Amino acid sequence: MNRLSLFFILISLLAGCGPRALEPDAPYVCERCDEWNEPHIPFRIHGNTWYVGTDGLSSILIETDAGLILLDGGLPQSAALIDANIRALGFDPLDIEAILVSHAHFDHAGGVAALQRLARANVYFSEAGQAALATGRLDEDDPQYVADSDEGRFPAIDNVTAVGDGEFVSVGSVNVQAQYTPGHTTGSVSWTWESCALNTCLDVVYADSLTAVSAEGFSFAASGAATRMVESAGKIADLPCDILLSPHPFFFGMYDKLERRDAGNPFVNSLACTFYAESALDWLERRLEAERM
Repeated sequence: MNRLSLFFILISLLAGCGPRALEPDAPYVCERCDEWNEPHIPFRIHGNTWYVGTDGLSSILIETDAGLILLDGGLPQSAALIDANIRALGFDPLDIEAILVSHAHFDHAGGVAALQRLARANVYFSEAGQAALATGRLDEDDPQYVADSDEGRFPAIDNVTAVGDGEFVSVGSVNVQAQYTPGHTTGSVSWTWESCALNTCLDVVYADSLTAVSAEGFSFAASGAATRMVESAGKIADLPCDILLSPHPFFFGMYDKLERRDAGNPFVNSLACTFYAESALDWLERRLEAERM
């Protein structure tokens, strides 16, 4: 073997020993994708809980004594922004131990595959939604499923662990509980945990979407999705809830709240989950009225 060949082998070995970098998947194209994927400055919500998502798609970081927990990954093209936001806060994305998913749609699960590859993290989701994440395709019972179409596809995610309703994902001393809240999708999960700061511990609810949105021809009434959504809304309303978060920041009033941070923590509102559930039921009632016409 000549010296030139040895040189290139050495360069290859050194490159393989360098720090892991994010390898983003191809961007998803949709009408609102550019708007949703505008950058947003990361910030602390309370205690160990941080916002690291984009302007229109939430991604929540939880700091623990044994690594990081990430909730949702936005679009495929959001992964780079989430990675940068985590680093901007002084954390290392390689320390992500667990990635939790709210529901298997391209705008919330799209960036998870790239973030998982980067951190080599475990991904957790519901039993009903596990197959959708593993294939990157909507389930046939998803209200937004379109038969014989690749619409809504997102990068498939390896090694998805199913978490039962009421079970916990634990990293260090932080325990995040899965709350099954089907309706928007069959596999939808809301996630709850406790966040403490200055001797004040608050219950945080990352409530999954409860919007009655579907592909043409889908019936929330006939499919049973409406009944599931009503039950899920009731479940969210009854949860211990000091801080409400959700997959789209406009659903929990993030922009308005950020303008009021000088007057205390505007994210603290013990009635927020109740208002969220009531708003979802109002939306569902309008949808059911349209289906009856």
